[in-house]
Amino acid sequence: MSGVLRPGHAAIKVLDLDEAVHFYTNVLGMLETGRDSFGRVYFKAWDERDHNSLVLRQSDRAGLDFFGFKVRDEASLDKLESNLRAWGISTERVAAGEMLATGERVRFESPSGHLLELYAEKKHVGTPMGNRNPDPWPQGLKGIAPIRMDHSFLAGGDVAKTEKLFTEVLDFYVTERILLDDGVTSAAVFLSCSTKSHDIAFGLHPEPGRLHHVSYRLESWEQVLRAADIMSMNKVSIDIAPTRHGVTRGATVYAFDPSGNRFETFSGGYETYPDAEPIEWTFEEMGSAVFFHERNVDPLFFETTT
Repeated sequence: MSGVLRPGHAAIKVLDLDEAVHFYTNVLGMLETGRDSFGRVYFKAWDERDHNSLVLRQSDRAGLDFFGFKVRDEASLDKLESNLRAWGISTERVAAGEMLATGERVRFESPSGHLLELYAEKKHVGTPMGNRNPDPWPQGLKGIAPIRMDHSFLAGGDVAKTEKLFTEVLDFYVTERILLDDGVTSAAVFLSCSTKSHDIAFGLHPEPGRLHHVSYRLESWEQVLRAADIMSMNKVSIDIAPTRHGVTRGATVYAFDPSGNRFETFSGGYETYPDAEPIEWTFEEMGSAVFFHERNVDPLFFETTT
């Protein structure tokens, strides 16, 4: 693997920081790893090795601050920044340490209107089980307890140009797409930099820079059902009850955090490789693509973003 390795962090705006910290600690079950002078709170999932994958900041409006990807090394960071500039994308360097335990970041705006980042260094803090004779999972976990922050679905304009940016500059590849009724234009595109069914996805929306959801991976369908139980026991607003996607084949449940940011807990999905032909879903089968069991999707599912 070279270049972009994986999704690294999602920085989310919340309306009430204390309420959000309680939710992400006790209901979602993330582990708090630090707080900074800007008032931001940092979290990681129990099986993540790096210091953070989720950053919360209080704001008067919910939504996404930025989404970051970890790259292989500093040489990769320099090369990708050069490629972005050559492609016509302006970049800026964010100093090391501006985010806790995180090195210098290259920040840029996608054609979809999202602030995205690349970085090579983040402090390795390991897992609660350690690296020598580890147990399969740590005792004392709270809430849903996902194994990692897995991907995000971002919504905005110019999905086609955003796809080109990711495939031509950042070396992602398309795994699946959902087509509009013209049979050509993508309503949504799913992209991978690994062997996962997707590491990022973009969907059309009339407003730029919108967050549809951040997704957290679980290990089994049974844990997706348990996640829905935990959500209901904690009176969490569930958006979509447990079901299966046609796209990616993943098992899923969607809900909202206390600020109205949608999140997903899911499991499954296929493994793929860059030489695979992209899967296409026609407009007539969009319902099956999004929710395979119901074979129908409410337009509000796409329209509701932060």
